[in-house]
Order: sequence, then C-alpha cells, then structure tokens
Amino acid sequence: MHALLVEDDDRMARALGTALARRGHTVRRAARAADALRHVREAEFVLLDLGLPDLDGLELLRRLRTVCDAPLIVVTARCEERDVVQGLRAGADDYVVKPFRMAELMARIDSVRRRSGGRTAAEPARYAGGPVRSGDVEVDPAGRTVTVAGVEVRLTRREFDVLAFLAARPGEVHSREEILDRIWGDAFLAASRSLDVHVAGIRAKTGRSGLVRTVRGFGYQLGSAAGCPDRGSGA
Repeated sequence: MHALLVEDDDRMARALGTALARRGHTVRRAARAADALRHVREAEFVLLDLGLPDLDGLELLRRLRTVCDAPLIVVTARCEERDVVQGLRAGADDYVVKPFRMAELMARIDSVRRRSGGRTAAEPARYAGGPVRSGDVEVDPAGRTVTVAGVEVRLTRREFDVLAFLAARPGEVHSREEILDRIWGDAFLAASRSLDVHVAGIRAKTGRSGLVRTVRGFGYQLGSAAGCPDRGSGA
C-alpha cells in the first residue's frame, strides 16, 4: 500500500515512515503542501500534519479532497475541539492528536483502509439500488451524487457514505454503533464526535435540517419528506 506522509518535522517523519515501512507500506514523504498536491494522486492513503510551512493544513485538506478520495487521517498537535470538527468537516476520515501511541495510529490506519476497501480516488465506493428521494432531496448511491431541488450538492466522502447508508433503508432507525461500524469500521469511534460532525455537515450543506432525523439516545434515520425543507425562522 502506498502512503503519502505530509509532515514537515523530520524527526516525526522518520518515526512514521519507519513504522509504516515495517508494516509493508511504501512511503512518499512531502514536507510542503505543494509537494503533497503534486503527489497525492499516487496515494492509496494519506497521513496529514496541519502545521505546514507554505499553507494552512486545513486549506490543504480541502484542496486534497477536490482531487483525491483516498483514506486520509489528520495527525497533528492541534487539539482544540474546533480544529477537530473543522478537520472532519473538511473531509478527514479520522483525526489523531500528537503525541499519540504508534500502535493506536497503525490500528486507526488499518480501520480506515478496511472500511474504504482499499479504493483510491479513481475507485469510489459504490452502493446498490437506485436513487432515493426525501422531499426535494435525491440521493443517487450509484452515481454518488446528492441533489437538492435539482441542484447538486457536494458532500465529503464520509458525509455521502452516511447519507447513502441511511437512504438504503429509509424506513429504519440505525444505532450510532451500527453506523460507525459500517461506515468507519471501528467501534472505538463510538465515543467520538465524528458521526455527529458528519451529520451536521449533511444538514448544513443540503440546507435541509430534517434530512437526517435524530432518534434521541439511539441513532439516526433518513428524515421524512415533510421534515426536509428549511423554511427559515418562520417555519
């Protein structure tokens, strides 16, 4: 498996590169955002530090996601809740704060890769079944597209995966643990905010707060048609 390691700290890059090589991965290191953008299409997964000298890491993450759908884990010293939420919303599959245990990071890499099925940007996950409508929102699992009132809305890969999973069985309520297991493949994330952040992203980007319905204390369900459109403060 070919990894792109985006890390400007030489000591950290050596440690991560050695750990990845011992697990059979080939590693290309990029110390600058420009190098990461140049080589990301070759990557089968990405480790991204946010503290880069030539571009803010979150901005780089957004740019990477326009050209690359490979599994991506942020590995950074930024530990504020705001940073974690922004990283996940920008398209990270996981977020690991330095300092970390190397064994845990390797396990998280395995989990993200397992869930993604080892696909690259040219091989996005495909879902069976035709388009599903909820109000004026249409989810097309095969084409991996979402439209609202006929206009396509761009979701991150994880956001789409969550929405497509709910849309596949729109009449069912899915527990948080089930969704995390199916989409992230990692029960460890059950205590994290990853799922909540991605659900919030779906609602915000579609402008339909009822598209994903929260079942308090349990999980989520695709919202009913009547609950989808936002009507503003007068609703």
